[in-house]
This record gives sequence, C-alpha cells and structure tokens, in this order.
Amino acid sequence: MNYESNIDILTIYLPERIETANASEIEAEITSVINSNPHEKLVFDASGLIYISSAGLRAFMKIGRINGNSLSIIEVSNDIYSIFETTGFTEIFNIKKKLRTLDVTGCEIIGKGFYGTVYRLDEDTIVKVYDSPDSIPMIENEKKMAKMAFLKGIPTAISYDIVRVGNSYGSVFELLNAKTFNDLIIEDPDNIDKTIDTYTDFIKSIHQTEMDEGTLPSSAEVFLGYLDVIREYIGDDLAAKLADLFKSMPKDLHVVHGDCQMKNVMMVDNEPMIIDMDTLSVGHPIFDLMALYVTYKAFPEDEEENAMNFLGIPKETVDHMWDRILHRYLSDRDEDAVQEALKKIHVGACVRFLFIIAVSDLKNSELGATRIRHTVEYLKETLPTVDTLVF
Repeated sequence: MNYESNIDILTIYLPERIETANASEIEAEITSVINSNPHEKLVFDASGLIYISSAGLRAFMKIGRINGNSLSIIEVSNDIYSIFETTGFTEIFNIKKKLRTLDVTGCEIIGKGFYGTVYRLDEDTIVKVYDSPDSIPMIENEKKMAKMAFLKGIPTAISYDIVRVGNSYGSVFELLNAKTFNDLIIEDPDNIDKTIDTYTDFIKSIHQTEMDEGTLPSSAEVFLGYLDVIREYIGDDLAAKLADLFKSMPKDLHVVHGDCQMKNVMMVDNEPMIIDMDTLSVGHPIFDLMALYVTYKAFPEDEEENAMNFLGIPKETVDHMWDRILHRYLSDRDEDAVQEALKKIHVGACVRFLFIIAVSDLKNSELGATRIRHTVEYLKETLPTVDTLVF
C-alpha cells in the first residue's frame, strides 16, 4: 500500500480496484499502515481507483468506525463518487471529487489581490487562483459565504467549480460582460466621479444588509485578532487602548465585506456585483472604510508608485478617488463630522495595515520598516484623542 505520512496527515493511495477478491487484504493492509503511522488526519487518495464493490464499501465502513468516521477521500472520479453518493457515504465521510486541471498560461490577468490572482479564461469565464497550495478550505469557505450573501440579496458571483491550476487551486466563475470598477476608471477617466458615486452607493447598500446572528464572524473580533499579531510593533499600551475601542463597538449584524476596494466590485451587464466573499463579517461600516483607506491611502503613502503598480492609476487620481468615496459615503455629514470620521477610520486602518505587513514579506524590507515606523507614530499621536470608533 503506497502512502505518505507526516506529523499531521496520513495519506493512503488506493489501488485501481477494491473488490470481493481483495477487499479483506486491502482492509488489513490499510489498518496496518494506520496503526504504524500516528496522525491527526487520515486521507485516502482515490485518483487511481476505477472500481469499488460492496465488499470494498464494507471495508471502508469498518475503517471509518475505527477512526470515528474522521477520514477524507479525495480525487474521486465521477463514477466512483456516484457510488459513494448513492450508498450514503458522502453523508458520512468527507468525499471530494477529482478536480479538473486548468492552464492559465497566456490568460489575461484582470485582478491581483492579497491571496491570489484572477485570470480571464474566455469571454464569459474567470478563475481566481490562490497563491497557497492549501487553499481548498478557503475556496470552500468563500463559496459558502457567497451563497449566504446572495440569499440575503447581495449581488455576487458564486463559484461553480474548483479546479487545479499547477500546484495550487482556483475557483471558477461565470461573469458575462464584466469589468471591475477599477478598470472602468482607467478606461473612462472623464466619467470618474460618476463611476465612484455608483460604486460608493453600491457599497453603502451592502452595508444595509443584515445577516442572521451567528452566521458570520464579528468584524471587531477579526481586528482583535490582528492586534495579537501586531503587538510587537505597537506595544502593550497602544494594543490595550485599541482593544478597548474594538470591544466597545456596539453589536451590529450588518454585512462588512472586508476588502471592498474597486478591484473587487464589478459591473456585470450594467449592474454592480461584488466578489471575493471569503472575508465577510458583520459590524459597523467603518471596518470596510478602514480597508479602503489601507488600499487607497496607506499603501501609497511611503511608496507613491504603489498606486500605479497595484491599481494602474496615478497617486493623485487615487487620492481623489478616496476623497470622493469618503464624502459620498458621508454625504449627510458636515465637513467637521467627515474629518472626525476620517480620523477614526485612519486609526483602525493602521491596525489592518500593520497586520498585512506583519503576515507578508513586507516586514523584512526597508520600505516595510518605514511603513511600520510611520504608522506607529500616527497611532501614538492620534489614539489618545479617539474615545470611540463609532460615527
């Protein structure tokens, strides 16, 4: 029996056929491998399996009972999956179909984010390829969150397929006649303000959507998690003050996207649609405005070319975009109130910005050190003047 074992996962590769003649022998061999290799997760790779009989199914039931049914069977062909589904195995074990393989060589890149790159496969289809080779749970979580949001009336794209791309994985979407709002600004700069206003009004409508309690994490809890990571940069005193601000946020079940910058909002058949739903949470809309501040203000602050490199838009235009988004979103406030809200947004954005630096290679660069220093200086200067993040 071929297998691979490490501290966490034992992967056993199944043979071509498991039938009456060999089922008992295969069961004994699998049991021996399991007993000889301590593990936390048991995975069977069925990429070579082309036939399984009722005797083979019974053998898996025995193995499952011994392991408390905590096993996975991956790379299952459509025919074998149908057998597992018909016999109820898919309700007992974690069974995953064999993924089709895509090659994105030469495909147009239409977006690049923190977790991966989006390619256009053809006129109607895109694939988001994740950088991490262990991205399947993230892809499945995004699909789950997108379904929840869609059922609540938020226009979004739901992946209809998970594919293998090289050594990583991707999520396939059908997007007809789709362009990001970022692309619309690049292609039609004369209508930039109209595009920004349409985008901002759409984001504001998302923030009016309320989710059922317990279905999504709290934005405040997400940011409290960030504090644990960046404490070494800001120290205990600043961390404690920021923690108090996040903990004092009132309970709020309205949707927060988590990364709603214009590259993640698309115009599809003249209607806005938001993608990248794996960061959904619930809370005050300031948490999304914090994320927008990081994209449009924090990153270009010490590296002006960042705006052009990441967004394809000059910094002065990006500055205008942020200012118009802010004032459009807070159009019912006077200028003093807008500036007070901006201060709170900036303070919270510092936490997100430092977290992104801390979990990436940026922390090891001279630019990263500059960004950390300037961000911490701002927090030290401004945080004492902020008693609440609510506006």
